[in-house]
Amino acid sequence: MLIIDWTRQALPAMLADLKAVVELETHSYDKAMLVKGLREIRARAVDLLGTPDDEVLHEGGQHGDILELTYRGTAPGTVLMLCHYDTVWPTGTLDSWPFTLVEGKATGPGVFDMKTGLVQSIWALRGLRELGLPHPSVRFLFNGDEEVGSPASRGHIEAAGADALATLVFEASFDGALKTARKGVGLFNVRVTGVEAHAGLDPYAGASAVHALAEVVTTLAGAGSRERGTTVNVGLISGGTGRNVAAGHASCGVDVRVTDPGEMGRIDDVFAGLRASDPRVSISATGEWNRPPMTQNPASQRLFKEAQEVAAGFGWLLDEAAVGGASDGNFVSALGLPVLDGMGAVGDGAHARHEHVLVEHVPERTALTIGLLTALA
Repeated sequence: MLIIDWTRQALPAMLADLKAVVELETHSYDKAMLVKGLREIRARAVDLLGTPDDEVLHEGGQHGDILELTYRGTAPGTVLMLCHYDTVWPTGTLDSWPFTLVEGKATGPGVFDMKTGLVQSIWALRGLRELGLPHPSVRFLFNGDEEVGSPASRGHIEAAGADALATLVFEASFDGALKTARKGVGLFNVRVTGVEAHAGLDPYAGASAVHALAEVVTTLAGAGSRERGTTVNVGLISGGTGRNVAAGHASCGVDVRVTDPGEMGRIDDVFAGLRASDPRVSISATGEWNRPPMTQNPASQRLFKEAQEVAAGFGWLLDEAAVGGASDGNFVSALGLPVLDGMGAVGDGAHARHEHVLVEHVPERTALTIGLLTALA
């Protein structure tokens, strides 16, 4: 049987699994539901693939735990399959937005980002086995903290990818294209402390933290560079106690995205150099680089060419794309290792109520993974 024929006949069972996984509400901040969800995902993997040859559960603390399941292959080496199971959708969203299949679209909280990719990854290994195709060992890493920056799982992801032939990330595709470059992300907070005073009775005794924050926002916005691929977004602002008070405190939350790793140092200098024109005002900046950029390193470029050849064998044209969002693939790529991202669903609407997956592409994406794993053997 041809690979694509097998994945097409498996589609109803895959969609049944997808429905079950979407109905496991796994909000990044709901530890109890994350524990329950991971337990059910493990049970489905074992039901489809049998008992893993190696299994490790890493505690995630307040975040979702990290589960590694390794299945021995028929060829040397190991491929890492990265799948996060947490979503941005709070527990209870399913009540008003249930999983549905309508006119070739599957919708529901987390269906696109990235539970379809998770299901496809497991079924790809099932297909390899049923079709008797050669493949390297496969190590699944399921983590429940990707949507909050992977603070608990980053070290485990880097360690798991260190000796892998390739790392495949089952985030959603970019309209079918694989993601071979992603921006790095920095998350920062700026706190401004001024001097409070009555705005009418004693206007010059105060030093407004809000006015100083306006200067800070202008400086930060000016630090972005379209030419360098760097964006700086001040997305949150708070401060002051009343409109007739010179504000004693103000703060802002900042999202920074960079294409060039060298930009990280420049932006760090911008934050370190923030000053107010009024010397009575003090400014402090905290935060960190949540993820380094995922660049098109030579190893990843070779891996993409191999995926293109696999797709061509099916008669498909496979494109690549650079995107502004980040994923767990950024961590492995920054080590100079081969990574392909966007192996998951074709659809649209990540983190939005129109989140959906185009069902007709589920067999194709699963077949692509099967074909690539066979090629890597």
